[in-house]
Formats: sequence, C-alpha cells, structure tokens
Amino acid sequence: MFAAPLWAADDLEQLRLAAEYPVDGMPQGNLSGLARCGTDLLAVSDRVDNQLYRLTPIGGVLQAEAEIFHAPPPPPSNLPWGVRARSWAISMLRGNDLDFEGISCDASGNRYLVSEAHATVLQVPVSGEPNWMLLPENLVRQARASGMLLHFNALLEGVAVDPKGDRLWLAAERERRGLMVVHRQQSTWRCSGGCVIFSEAGTERPPAPMGSEQRMPRDFADVAYFDEKLFTLERLAHRVCRRKPSNGEVERCWSFAEEALADTRRYGVPFGVAEGLWVDADGAWIGLDNGGKARADGERRPIVWRFSTPKGGWSAK
Repeated sequence: MFAAPLWAADDLEQLRLAAEYPVDGMPQGNLSGLARCGTDLLAVSDRVDNQLYRLTPIGGVLQAEAEIFHAPPPPPSNLPWGVRARSWAISMLRGNDLDFEGISCDASGNRYLVSEAHATVLQVPVSGEPNWMLLPENLVRQARASGMLLHFNALLEGVAVDPKGDRLWLAAERERRGLMVVHRQQSTWRCSGGCVIFSEAGTERPPAPMGSEQRMPRDFADVAYFDEKLFTLERLAHRVCRRKPSNGEVERCWSFAEEALADTRRYGVPFGVAEGLWVDADGAWIGLDNGGKARADGERRPIVWRFSTPKGGWSAK
C-alpha cells in the first residue's frame, strides 16, 4: 500500500530538463504531437491538415521543415451529430478540418496521425499515398458507452503504435479520459475483446506551484509506447506515467512540474500546455502547445523539452 496516491506530485521523482528548444518554422504554432522516426524528430500541428514537420536542432532552436502530404477525405464519423457540428463550425473559423492531435511511428517509418475532429487515424506510409485506417466500427460506440468521447474538444488526443505496427493505442482526452487498443489483421483493425482497456473519471488540482485550488478533469494529452509499456502525458498534473499496455493500469509516475513551472517558463493559464510525448532509452521529448501565448520570459514560439532518463531508467519500480 502507498501512503499517498501516485498522482501526488510532491511525492514523485522529478524529471530533469536536459535541453530546451524553441521551434522556428511553424508559423501557425500549435504543436500538438511529437514522434521520433528513425533519426528524425517529427511534429504535427492541430491547425494544419496537409503537413507534418521534421525538427532539426540548429543553434539552440529546432528548425521545422514541412513535409507536405494530401489526405483523402476522412471516412464517415461515428461521433454524434452535435459533436460533429461543433467540430465543423470551429473548422470554419480556424481554416482546417482534420485537427491532428498526435503522431506515432512504427519501426518501418510509417507515420500515424490521429484526427480528433473525426475520431480516426491517418497513416502516412514511407512510400505511397496517405490512407485512413479501417478502424472497427464499434470503437467509438464502445468508448462512448464507457463515458468517453462525449464532449466537443475532449475527444482523441494521442496515438501510439508498437514497432511492428500490429497494435495501436488511442488516448481519450478528458471527461472521461481513457485508453483504447486495436489489433491489425491484414489490412483491417479489430478489437481483441473490448476496444476500451481503461476509463477514468474524476478531477484533481494542478501542482502546488501553479497556485490554484481549482479542481479540473483528469486528462491525457498524449500516449507513447516504449519497451513494452505505455506512457501517458498528463497535462494538468504535469507528469508522465508508465502503464500496462493490456489494461492501462498505472505502474509508476514521474513529475516534470519543477522544471515546467520555473518562474521563466510559466504561461498564464490554469492548466498545463504539454501536448506531445515521445519516450526512448535516453529520456523523453515533450512538446508544448502554447496557443501563441507568451510565457513569463516573453517566448511565444512552440517549445520542445528534452528530459533525461529518470533514475534507474523507465522500467524502475
């Protein structure tokens, strides 16, 4: 038994910042997902439907080089009419429709981009044209029956794929947050048993340095797969948690609140801005979607943090 809950930030080991990179070359900002494909660090923006970005370190910044692709029209969505209507309305204001919120890669270099607005995944292969994955028709229905994907702008927020490209996990953002998994069967994807492996309601306070007592919904901002484990990025709580891929059960969490909430790095919002996560043997990449807001030191560009591997590695008990 633990004397305090795993999500108590004061009791968690703190991740330590190894490097911080402003991002140049993403004029519309809104960095919403990160992935490492081979030697390339890639990012997506939820404001751009036809580009992903290759991030190259140059002189203390990450220079974004756009890779243009053309997605076919998305398949019919199983989201309810009211949610779809609000997504359509906001797309008219923002000038884009697909709302990419996460990116992942398999060992072959295929990219997987999750569309929040359409609750589906676009595969951008190494060669060939992008295609929408044939996800199970009952995926959204099961998620909604579990209390997820009920609210506009609280839908799919992250995607992770195993190296072989045989298993794909999706993260529902909040109210309720949760995890789903599908398995590849030739050219289609199926749920083995149920699609939903984890679902959780509830609220919590942000870390003490934010100075807020307001309780807000628990969230997932992204999900990553490394060394046979899932890792969730939990924006409000400013932490990364290791979870079992089979059922989403949390095994251990690490906080990045001390580094993120240093005086010069704070944004004037009552929640976190971390949106993208990639975990590897040498540490973790975390990308910030600041929505164009300046932080305390005046920096308005998107930011990518590189954190060192925690003490004992990611598999430490």
